[in-house]
Amino acid sequence: MDLNTIFTYFGTWTIGSLTAIDLIAATTNAFNGALLARRADHYRHWTVIGIILIAIIGGIGGGVARDVLLNDIPAALTNPWYLILCTLASILALMISFRSGQKFREGLFQFMTAFSLPWYAVVGAQKALDANLPVIAVVLIGIVGPTAGRYFIDITSGVPPKHFVKGEWFVGTAVLASILYVFLYWLGLSLWPATLITFAIAFSFRLLAQFRGWEEPEPRDTPEEMLADEKPRLKLGEAIQEELHPEEK
Repeated sequence: MDLNTIFTYFGTWTIGSLTAIDLIAATTNAFNGALLARRADHYRHWTVIGIILIAIIGGIGGGVARDVLLNDIPAALTNPWYLILCTLASILALMISFRSGQKFREGLFQFMTAFSLPWYAVVGAQKALDANLPVIAVVLIGIVGPTAGRYFIDITSGVPPKHFVKGEWFVGTAVLASILYVFLYWLGLSLWPATLITFAIAFSFRLLAQFRGWEEPEPRDTPEEMLADEKPRLKLGEAIQEELHPEEK
């Protein structure tokens, strides 16, 4: 039995253009998942193996949910590169988290979240377009990829899912990326140009929302809710400045 035959038992190792984009999304989301599992609001005395498993769930969860909705076999179950790269990314994130301060980890997590969001949106939208779904369904599938992995991690950690609480345009960025990619597709752009333009705009928007502290709108508080003051969150820029210049606190 030759080596190529042995490798085929583990799945399909080929990487096309869309698979490459999907791997970028899965790997960066796994990296984020490991950092997220180390945050104070998510940490539940996880073991190292537990954090790696949570990171893998965060990495491939969005793609699995997307493919199931499209009635496809999840790509992460047929291509070994998904599990390999997600595992390596989670180990790297763990090494960084153990050797850095909380403010640095938070800043890195916010940056990488902004980085990872558009990639999954692009793959979801493109796969839905390939399935000839109507435009609303295409946008919805584009939203599932970037957000489902985080949903699974939040539920596992016993915290309210990020999608349902205020934040710096987490779901909004996924919506923007999905709509923008569909628009560029209609204009006739090929996969990589449309992907890179979508990434640049959605990534910049998410970073700007984090630096400026823009939050998705929520209902007006009742008087009772207004009395329940919550500790203000640092904007991304403020968190970085506090990490770099702690003496100015």
